[in-house]
Amino acid sequence: MSLGYTIAYRIGFTPWERAGRAGAKELSSLFEREETDRGVPFGRALDLGCGTGAHTIELAGRGWQATGIDMVPRAVQMARQRAAAAGAGNGVRFIRGDVTALEASEAGTGFSFLLDVGCFHGLSDSQRTAMARGVSAVASKDATLLLLAFQPGRRGPLPRGASRADIMTAFTGWAVVADEAADTSGMPGPLKNAAPRWYRLSRAGGAPS
Repeated sequence: MSLGYTIAYRIGFTPWERAGRAGAKELSSLFEREETDRGVPFGRALDLGCGTGAHTIELAGRGWQATGIDMVPRAVQMARQRAAAAGAGNGVRFIRGDVTALEASEAGTGFSFLLDVGCFHGLSDSQRTAMARGVSAVASKDATLLLLAFQPGRRGPLPRGASRADIMTAFTGWAVVADEAADTSGMPGPLKNAAPRWYRLSRAGGAPS
């Protein structure tokens, strides 16, 4: 999967960026939910598979200490350039790293909010287990995770998708506290047919890990 993304960024074919722009308003409202009952600064946030950093930069602008991590060098370079152009300052940083090896990355620990907009659902079963283990290692005890996933199915080059059961199997010690359909009104047909859903997980609500 990382090779495919590397090639896509190199040639400038990034349809997920377009989909992200289409869903920006909905995602902002989901961020607002995370910020309820928190004071600014909100805490540490980690954007998993951040791509060119649009969501990471928004989190920083909202008052989070935001870190974006991605395996693709070109994506991380573009994210840093984007942050500089936006004047994001010290509230945001981008690192190159593997979401399935978070403990070995430079991400750090103590993240109270983690975001995954379409990363987990493209991984193999073993990679999902490794990613979830790493998320638990870098997250705070009361952390929440917001995860977007297509429903499982064969769709050619698109990610394989992940069900609620797949997510719960990987993220032991976490509980799914919200499960809702994503707004697909601005998305192209193939993405609409993938029926993406937002899952909100709470570490505090799960069994002890």
